[in-house]
Amino acid sequence: MYGAPVDLSFKNICSLEGAWTEEPSRGLRPLKRNSEMKYPSCSLRLNNNNILDLLDLQKTVNYFLAEPSQLAWLDLSFNSISHIDKVLCELRELRVLYLHGNSIFILSEVDRLGALPHLHSITLHGNVIETNKAYRNRGISALPQLKTMDFSAVTQQERVMAEIWHQSNSRIRSNKSLKS
Repeated sequence: MYGAPVDLSFKNICSLEGAWTEEPSRGLRPLKRNSEMKYPSCSLRLNNNNILDLLDLQKTVNYFLAEPSQLAWLDLSFNSISHIDKVLCELRELRVLYLHGNSIFILSEVDRLGALPHLHSITLHGNVIETNKAYRNRGISALPQLKTMDFSAVTQQERVMAEIWHQSNSRIRSNKSLKS
């Protein structure tokens, strides 16, 4: 069984390397460490900081968690992240990913997260990409295993519409490349 989330939120962290000097906040459930001084948790909260990029994400996960490969829940909301870094795709057991309230502006970067086989819940609202009219269709199309997006259930009708949108856009891209 896993322990309470490792909570590094509201610590004014600017880089993930800076997180290593922080002590996780105490929550309702006590945080316990193992003999290696790592936490037996599968959840990490890094929300409400000033994180710009995810360069040291894997090192940070390894630093705090006893079983880093089992990270299932990651909260990076309300930071200053502008790109969905490929390092997120290394977190193969990730099931829940909060990225809302950041500065992500390239919608196609959501496609990278399709490499996460267990990802079933994601938040991306409050990013620049939300203003794109294809935002929800693109997200559902790229992540067909999603159950919730932006705290809202993904319906069967949305899946159908996302598939139609995807096929239509694939055809348009294909036609454009043939004309080039």
